[in-house]
Amino acid sequence: MQAEDLKLLVIDALEDIKAEDIQVLDVRTMTDVTDYMIIATGKSTRQVKALANEVVMQAKKAGNQPLGVEGEDVGEWALVDLGDVIAHVMTPQTRATYNLEKIWSVPEDSDQVVADKE
Repeated sequence: MQAEDLKLLVIDALEDIKAEDIQVLDVRTMTDVTDYMIIATGKSTRQVKALANEVVMQAKKAGNQPLGVEGEDVGEWALVDLGDVIAHVMTPQTRATYNLEKIWSVPEDSDQVVADKE
């Protein structure tokens, strides 16, 4: 599956379980590790776990075995590594603390903001 299609699959999976503030960071010019980082917020640790699980299930259903899944046991921050796409799902507090968007220097006026679901 192409990176673009995988990105859309992850976004759809997150939207299905009502993730909030979904952002896609195009990091192709910043790193060779991945093409896209998708960051989303879950309202609770339970929702973070459900969101990560949905991403894994949808990826597997489409024939993409995740390279790794971390943090889903605790639920504050879950990471799903799909190679060309890495999904970070966090509680609001964890997302505010680590502020990945700032670390990866995504401009505020970027068109990379995908959705704000409530």
